[in-house]
This record gives sequence, C-alpha cells and structure tokens, in this order.
Amino acid sequence: MTQPFSCDAKTPALRRVDQDKGEFWVSNPWLFSESGRNLSAYERNGFFLNAGDGSFYNLSFLSGADNKGDSRTVASWDITGDGMPELFVRQVGGGSLVVYKNQFSSTNWLNVSLRGTSSNRFGIGAKLICETAEKRICRELYPIVNFLSQAPAMVHFGLGAEKEVQQLTIRWPSGHVQKLRDLPVNQHLLIQEGHVEPTKIIPGSAAMAVKSHHD
Repeated sequence: MTQPFSCDAKTPALRRVDQDKGEFWVSNPWLFSESGRNLSAYERNGFFLNAGDGSFYNLSFLSGADNKGDSRTVASWDITGDGMPELFVRQVGGGSLVVYKNQFSSTNWLNVSLRGTSSNRFGIGAKLICETAEKRICRELYPIVNFLSQAPAMVHFGLGAEKEVQQLTIRWPSGHVQKLRDLPVNQHLLIQEGHVEPTKIIPGSAAMAVKSHHD
C-alpha cells in the first residue's frame, strides 16, 4: 500500500492485481475503511517467556494472549501498583484495546524515572546499569512510540529474588555519569541528574506524592 501526499489522490496499482491469490489494491488509503477490505491475515499473537538461559517458553495459548484481533502494537505499564507490568495491546479487530493482567508470581523489582538538568527533561537516551549480588541488568530509556500507543518514560528492572540493588549507574545523554548505591527494592525512584539523593514516588493520589527514600 502506498500513501500519497494528498488525501484526495488516487494511485493506480503498480502492476496487475492477482485476485486469485487474494491480492487487492486500494487507490486511496484514507478511504480504506470504505473499501470493505481487511488487512488481517488472522494470525494469532505470540507470547514468549524468557527462560533466562537464552531460550524461551511459548506461552501463547496458556496465557490467553494469542487472540487473532489483528494486533498492531504492544506496550507495558504497571497499573496495579505491584511492580508487575501489564500488557496493553492495540488492535484493529476484537476490541481496539486489550489489557492483559500480569498474574505471574510476584518478584522483586525497581522502577526508575529520570529528570535531566544538563540533559533533556526526561533523560531520554540515558543508559542505566543495575547491579545486584547475582545480576547485572542494562537498560536504555527510550519510550516506545508505535501505532496509537506510547510507553511511559520510565525504566523497569525485574530483579527476581534479589533483595537489594548494590549499584545503579546512569549514563546521562549529557555525558554525566551518576552512581547510586545500596538501594532497597520494590520502589519507584525519581532521580535528578547530578543529585546524590533520589526521591521515592508514592502512588495513591493524582499528584503522586514524593519523599526521600530514607524517610
């Protein structure tokens, strides 16, 4: 499908359309909904669980996430406040938005939001390294922006059974390197560029109260 610059334009097919093979051509994509056509091939979604050893478990059917609603994008966000992110699936058919609640067994976690001073406001592009006694997890703060969706400007670390973050290193877009040590788990921290003490975000109100994690 091509997309012309004018919403009134009509683009002829680039070659003969083989209808016997199910091919079709819509001359104006802005009028696609009026064509009576469907781009979905009715392929079911796939859901794979990282086993931690380089392999994955196919949980598509068991999770119930393998619907065939012509899904276009997926984003994650913890809407229950338990540190276990839910999945939001944007799709064309079968309901425009489907939310899958995370019902895995609870594990430890750490959420980090950034506030840049020399860097951009939300620290977009920052690289974060979370180190515990047994794990070293690397993340980059790049909120996913996809079809009719956007992920939060936040980094989530799934820590399993780890009970403390020994060191969190932030490489800001400005080039500044910031290190925080001995952080408790199961909390959401707001870290400002160049400040030694992070603040803990406390959910529960529209304004989301903030206090020092040492309080």
